[in-house]
Amino acid sequence: MIRKGLAKDLQKINSPTMADIVEVRLIEFLKKRAFKPGDTLPKEMEIAEALGVSRNIVREGLSRLKMLGLIESRKKRGTVFVNPDILGTFEKILDPLIIDDATLKDIFELRLVLEMGLGKLLFRNKTHKDIVDLEKIAKNQDLEDDTFRIKHEVSFHGKLYEITGNDTLKRFQKMLLPIFGYVTSMEDRPIRGKTSHLDLVEILRNGTIEDFNKGMEEHLQPHFDRLDFLKNQRND
Repeated sequence: MIRKGLAKDLQKINSPTMADIVEVRLIEFLKKRAFKPGDTLPKEMEIAEALGVSRNIVREGLSRLKMLGLIESRKKRGTVFVNPDILGTFEKILDPLIIDDATLKDIFELRLVLEMGLGKLLFRNKTHKDIVDLEKIAKNQDLEDDTFRIKHEVSFHGKLYEITGNDTLKRFQKMLLPIFGYVTSMEDRPIRGKTSHLDLVEILRNGTIEDFNKGMEEHLQPHFDRLDFLKNQRND
């Protein structure tokens, strides 16, 4: 019988499975051979013989690379290396219903931090039409209705991501929409920052990158304050 508390203090030794090792070896192989999208991997049997393992183990290792978006099976070509889908896995799991509150908070903070650094991309890519579109969204603001408020926030900030011209940022922003909506809906009152959406539009029109980044920080500060308040409540 294990003495009480001993199992907690003596952590179990975890050794990698054969599939874990095969996964690592396959990734090392892709790097060493400098695989490019479209290049074909060796057949399962060849990989199994080279590694000295069964085809079943190789198949499991390959399936992990498929889940990572590194490879895919194609008719008449076999398994090929593809352009890694760095956000694919996130898209499958970013759902408030299956993520704990602490992780939701972390992801929400990540979005806030990202938005405070958009200035350089926005000033590089903005057009007169972009400014007009943003101003139109900002002028339609109505903070009395929660549903409209969240929709408005999504529209305005989504437009900012669109202006950046960065496809990965735009995709990431869309992935975070459920998180943003979920966290915002839990706020007991509409949050207004020192700098409004209309203020941000005016800065984009006549200000500087530094002005915009500072304005965005002021715009988002109430969200940080709210998160700090909730954290202090939990600690009390």
